[in-house]
Amino acid sequence: MTDRQDLNNYLEREPNTALLRKLVFISWVLSGAVFSLVVVMGRYKLDIGMELPLLPPLHAILNTLVTISLLVAVVAVKNKNITLHRRAIGFAVGFSVLFLLSYVTYHGTQQEVRHGGEGMVRNIYLLILGSHILLAAVSLPFILITLSLGHTNHFARHRKMARWVFPLWLYVAATGPVCYLMLRPYY
Repeated sequence: MTDRQDLNNYLEREPNTALLRKLVFISWVLSGAVFSLVVVMGRYKLDIGMELPLLPPLHAILNTLVTISLLVAVVAVKNKNITLHRRAIGFAVGFSVLFLLSYVTYHGTQQEVRHGGEGMVRNIYLLILGSHILLAAVSLPFILITLSLGHTNHFARHRKMARWVFPLWLYVAATGPVCYLMLRPYY
């Protein structure tokens, strides 16, 4: 079987609408839970009696790996390499989950580090950070729904949604390390 036939067979799979409904519901519930957890972490911190200085650079590394995985995924799908696309998206999701677990651990137990700069540098940092946080919160359910569409063989809808969700996810992943590097002198 040629690669073209393999791709056509893959794309001709029947959509699973019942599973999609369940996954979309789970996407919204999970996104709401993550959003609520982040809000609570902003107000309350668990005292674990230790500092976790290695986690912020780990966040930057994980976000960089998400960025690379997303870029590999988009190149793969443009080259009609669905197997590589799915693997790269799987890595992006895996690195994102690791990031989220590490992020919750850090921000749920450590005091916030504030940018100590002044003037234009601080304003640029706050603009990047604000857009990063806002788009991370807004994009999460849509990332999960886009993944669900692909997983349940709703390929036309998956492609349509991915066209605007992908740049959001990529921006959030890429600006994470930028924020870390701009905040690094103040840790």
